[in-house]
Amino acid sequence: MLITRASTLLDPAALQGKERDTLRLTWEERRWTRRRAVTEAGREVALALPTGHVLRTGDVIAVEDGWYLAVEARLESVLAAFPRDRAEAIRVAFEVGNRHFSLALAGDALLVPDDTAMQQLLNRLGIPWERREAAYDPIGAGGSGHEPGRSPLHGHGHDPLGHRHG
Repeated sequence: MLITRASTLLDPAALQGKERDTLRLTWEERRWTRRRAVTEAGREVALALPTGHVLRTGDVIAVEDGWYLAVEARLESVLAAFPRDRAEAIRVAFEVGNRHFSLALAGDALLVPDDTAMQQLLNRLGIPWERREAAYDPIGAGGSGHEPGRSPLHGHGHDPLGHRHG
């Protein structure tokens, strides 16, 4: 099956009674939307979406007789940084962006790609961090999923845990 555009179907009632199939993709895979993939149900699909299109969790990219295909973020390795205050969080965000990396919010953590350059940056800045598996959904790329007031960007402090690096 060749998919050349995401469905603009907004009415959930039109999907009732149809089997939901899922395509789980990492952040990079959701950005580079020309590829072959296998869905959770074993269907082979080819994506040929327009250049610049970014797939987001929840996007319905195919609706067929009896089934539809939705996109979900696949867990991937990220670095979770724990700035101790708002100023430190802003500094991390600036430094990450200045290096052309993306950043996501997850509660009191800032998530960045698991990359040696990001490890070195966080260590140099003295920011506690840990490696974790998470659905990575960067800011400005389809949502952040954080709760207002629970992030260092909202002035919430953090007590670092002993098992974190930094």
